[in-house]
Amino acid sequence: MDDSIRNDSLELEVDDFGPIVHAKIDLRPLTVFVGPSNTGKSYLATLIYALHRYYCDSSSINRRLHGGDAIIPHFWHSELSGQDVQSVAEWAEQTLSKSTDSSTEGRIHLSRSVMDIIRTVFDAQGDQVDFEMGRCFGTDKPSALIRRGSRSGARIVLNKAFANDSTSFLQELSLRVRGSHLRTSMPREETLRIDARAVRRWIGILHGMADGLSELDREGAELKLRALPLMNKVLEATLPKLLGPLYRPAFYLPASRTGVMHSHQVVVGALVQNATTAGLRPTVETPILSGVLADFLQQLIQLKPHTYRRPTSHSALSTHIEEAILGGSVQVESAQGVNYPQFTFRPNGWKESLPLKNASSMVSELAPVVLYLRDVVESGETLIIEEPESHLHPAMQVEFTRQIAALVDAGVRVIVTTHSEWVLEELANVVRRSELTEAGRKKMPHGEFSLRADQVGAWLFKQKRRPKGSVVEEIRFDPDAGGIESDFSDVAEQVYNDWTTIGNRIAGNTE
Repeated sequence: MDDSIRNDSLELEVDDFGPIVHAKIDLRPLTVFVGPSNTGKSYLATLIYALHRYYCDSSSINRRLHGGDAIIPHFWHSELSGQDVQSVAEWAEQTLSKSTDSSTEGRIHLSRSVMDIIRTVFDAQGDQVDFEMGRCFGTDKPSALIRRGSRSGARIVLNKAFANDSTSFLQELSLRVRGSHLRTSMPREETLRIDARAVRRWIGILHGMADGLSELDREGAELKLRALPLMNKVLEATLPKLLGPLYRPAFYLPASRTGVMHSHQVVVGALVQNATTAGLRPTVETPILSGVLADFLQQLIQLKPHTYRRPTSHSALSTHIEEAILGGSVQVESAQGVNYPQFTFRPNGWKESLPLKNASSMVSELAPVVLYLRDVVESGETLIIEEPESHLHPAMQVEFTRQIAALVDAGVRVIVTTHSEWVLEELANVVRRSELTEAGRKKMPHGEFSLRADQVGAWLFKQKRRPKGSVVEEIRFDPDAGGIESDFSDVAEQVYNDWTTIGNRIAGNTE
């Protein structure tokens, strides 16, 4: 795996979580979950989304959707102890003072004491992890996410390895019936350094904050006031190094997106009606949506008609999907008398648009993908798509898989859950094309759709009887075995054997 992939990769290990007995995966630019229903694919995808939400403050997402600037979010709101203030001041004087060459070889060195402060901040956030997981899964008891039959509780581990593989950032969350525990392990002092080129805009701010610290009273209030914002800037600059893809937002397109697209106005209307008639009639108990569905609904409502954004390579892909698959354009219009959007579809050659609910199920299924690529997702962020093959003819499943590959190539990270053999087979072709030269790809049909094997990770969820649950194993890309092997071939073989058995009985006139 090359350095560009390694620097943004992250390993996630899970034990006894939901229906999952054990899983160990790498979050790669394209991550694919395959397997039977009820084996934990959506559980793991939702967990990843919850971790994104926890590490990446959702206020940055809402700000951007409302037209503000995107920011590097932070999740800490911590006070510094007296000893912490002293440590920050000493480190700043030695490393960041103007008289010191603090960017030797383009890197800023973090001391052991500063990393201990970062570790303390991480460990202090256990309650927030519980809240975000409970919210995303739609439960007020995170302990309900522990696999039934587990004696020790669930275990979730993040492991971010650095270039030499000799050290890593490791965070372990233990879910137990009586509460959770969060433990963080930081890299060795000499290995964790901030790349000054990657955080160039912070360098001047850090120098300005550090300037003059040596002249301040060690017990004075001014030193404390300056140490906390300085530490916050250090933490913001350190996040990408420690968290890889989790420091950027993620967006989740659930398997129920078609129904939500059709009914979002009804849902919002009911909520508004309940709010305006509160106190005039008995309260109606409203079911609680999972955070995944609630966020999806909220993001749909925030979409505005005629929103202009600078065209990007991945927003242009929304047009490609409309042209190559849908045969028309998805549009956002203002609904009369209300402050939320109406989604329509205009087939090619039509002068008028159809309400989305009157379009085909394929259009409703892919409309959110088009809208998110056009107006929501930025390069470097993660798009989670459950069952992208839903309501698509096999030929369109193949075409959409190519568009997913193009999206990853444009810089958006993608996680998909799938039951489709066609998706996997075309994904194998996408990887195999990367073995050709650029000139060779240009001579082939669809040669522009290619990803290297180290950019793609596929994991198979397999059911176990003892202990009852599922285990997750990586599916290796094997060109000699037909690409990405799954259990689909076993099903096809069984169906063919049944066909043969039936034919033999008919020919032999046996009962």
